[in-house]
Amino acid sequence: MSEKKNKKKPKAVILGGSIAGVSCAHALILAGWDIVVLEKSNAPPKGSPTGAGLGIDPLAQQIIQSWLPQPELLQEATLPLTIDQNIVTGGDKSTRILTRDENFNFGAAHWADLHSLLYDALPPEIFLWGHVYLSFCISEDQTSVNVKAKSLQTNEIIEINGDLLIAADGCLSSIRRTFLPDIKLRYSGYCAWRGVLDFSGTESSETIIGIRRLYPDLGNCLYFHLDSGTHSVLYELPKKKLNWIWYVHQPEPEVKGNSVTMKVSSDMINNMYQEAEKVWLPELVQVMKETEEPFLNFIYDCDPLEQIFWGNVVLIGDAAHPTTPHGLRSTNMSILDAAVLGKCLQKWGLENLPSALEEYQSVRVPVISQQVLHSRRLGRIKQGLYLPDRGPFDPNTASPEDGEELQQKNMPFFSGAPISAD
Repeated sequence: MSEKKNKKKPKAVILGGSIAGVSCAHALILAGWDIVVLEKSNAPPKGSPTGAGLGIDPLAQQIIQSWLPQPELLQEATLPLTIDQNIVTGGDKSTRILTRDENFNFGAAHWADLHSLLYDALPPEIFLWGHVYLSFCISEDQTSVNVKAKSLQTNEIIEINGDLLIAADGCLSSIRRTFLPDIKLRYSGYCAWRGVLDFSGTESSETIIGIRRLYPDLGNCLYFHLDSGTHSVLYELPKKKLNWIWYVHQPEPEVKGNSVTMKVSSDMINNMYQEAEKVWLPELVQVMKETEEPFLNFIYDCDPLEQIFWGNVVLIGDAAHPTTPHGLRSTNMSILDAAVLGKCLQKWGLENLPSALEEYQSVRVPVISQQVLHSRRLGRIKQGLYLPDRGPFDPNTASPEDGEELQQKNMPFFSGAPISAD
């Protein structure tokens, strides 16, 4: 038997079955690795309204298509966002355009649709649904990692041995906490009300006619609506849906469990409607009122990490770079992390795992660090918060020149980030 046939196929354990985790599975399978994905959810979120809208940049779209047996399916799951527009409401409730970029080239998707697209293109047997991570242990010779998990259904403890542990366990990552116990998430000073209005069957309603009159480019425009000390976001998703976000200042909430989202009471929702009526035009408020189950998202990020791997344990996605949503980066960074990690592992092989992880870190850390900090700055400007190099931003007195900094195209590496060190 040849040496090649004797060669062991490398194996990775991915902790987390969200978009970062399934992206990583795609990239590593392409690199010739065996994969096990541990996820505490009992089943894939098929057909579920989980999550909300997201924007996918051109590079991430290319990467996703390279993973799909039918690349055209991504087009069916997205709507084009060709315009990035910032608008301001005047005192007389009229709106004016502050900035407009017609060369924006993102795609709008619903989280659940993108997740399903990526999940459906993977072998289902690689997933261990309903398993909660317990612990990991690196072997004495640093060549393997043992992961313990518990089945939520049977309470059985299982152990999985692999060559690499990939932490795709989100912004509150327990793996990151193991190596960086003193790293704390930074609360932004504000939360976001979020919701997705399904208007299928009501396309001709007063609400939809009204919102299209107010935002005439819905369907291919990413709208940012600015007011003093607050801003909202609105864009259309496939399958007759509208995605909206409203950022509101409030003291840091108490984070319970492993989530930075919160189910809210009807009293909280009604109070939100009343506050929205003071700020936003009736057409937007009506969209909020007709949305089923709006939820509250606590906005955190983290000062950029200098190190994102230790031995044969590596962070990807929000575990590596918790970020605020203002630069539409979280999903795009996760997809690129996965692609770069896969290419580095394929290039170096298991026998040079430290070199592969070193290259992954050297390619990604400079990019994600700048993008996280830029997104933080963008949020602080739009929310009228203090920055050391400028006074608080007031959209009501801002000129188009003042608004230039708000455009998405100013994001570092906006036109594309490196995939490899070559």
